[in-house]
Amino acid sequence: MIEPTLPLIIYIPGMLPKPEPVQHEAALLRCLLAGVRRLDADVADQIEAHTGVFELVSWTFDFYREHRDFSIDAEAVDAVIEQRTASARDVAEATSWKRRLTRWIYTLGDLMPFLIPHVANERMEVHLRDLRRYLKDDNDIAAHTRRMLKVPLQAAAAAHRPVLLLAHSMGSVIAYDSLWELSHDAPDRARVDLLVTMGSPLGQRYLRKRVMGAGKSGYGRYPANIRRWKNLAAMGDLTSLDRQLGNDFAEMLELGLVESIEDELVFTHYRLNGELNVHAEYGYLVNEKTAHTIVSWWRGLDTSLQSPSLRPGSA
Repeated sequence: MIEPTLPLIIYIPGMLPKPEPVQHEAALLRCLLAGVRRLDADVADQIEAHTGVFELVSWTFDFYREHRDFSIDAEAVDAVIEQRTASARDVAEATSWKRRLTRWIYTLGDLMPFLIPHVANERMEVHLRDLRRYLKDDNDIAAHTRRMLKVPLQAAAAAHRPVLLLAHSMGSVIAYDSLWELSHDAPDRARVDLLVTMGSPLGQRYLRKRVMGAGKSGYGRYPANIRRWKNLAAMGDLTSLDRQLGNDFAEMLELGLVESIEDELVFTHYRLNGELNVHAEYGYLVNEKTAHTIVSWWRGLDTSLQSPSLRPGSA
């Protein structure tokens, strides 16, 4: 049985098919724990020891009607866990002139959408197709996806559990929209103590004009249920074209809707078949700065909200 005040880490992934939920959650948690354990073994042990602390919102099967074969990623996940930090080779590739040029071209496309058909490669076209499907809410798929996140958020609120919401890539858009709806469509007690976005496209002009509340002003424009927001963007990540979300959502601070919005640059080192993928979720989760964010949140929780076995320093 899950203790009512047990802290909860919810993870919502980005686009493309993912492995079957049990395999996917296990791999994600392995990466998260590996990073956390290097900084604070006690916190890692506490997270690992309690069933129900880490919860995956597995939305991609309903969206794509298929699972990814985890055997494709298994060796790469082992390798990213074993490697502690980005190597000189990883950093050089993430900052290469080719990647910087591609980033500039993508940014230009975001500023002038009529250029997108001329600069989009096959991978980008697939991404845009899936993004449009979500934004148009074809067959209520977007509403269904958001409900999958709202359910654990509402359950956590009812149980008075503090929540850290980890949202990768498109998952950050789903998280933002879901939190906006919980704030405005049917005001709900659900609240996120800390929102951590990783490789987020929320800074793109195209999305800022289309997320929930974009057509409103003032308090009605933003979610009102995020206490703190931390944004992590990997060097060379072509999804998080705008690495600074603090300036894009600064009005939330001015309105007192959020205590802080912090942006931090990271170097990730996940490689699949030898190719560096700085956007990969496993690379973000094992990263030292992600781990530091999780440890700081866990250690900073109000101990009155925690069961005795979870208080810092407890056996």
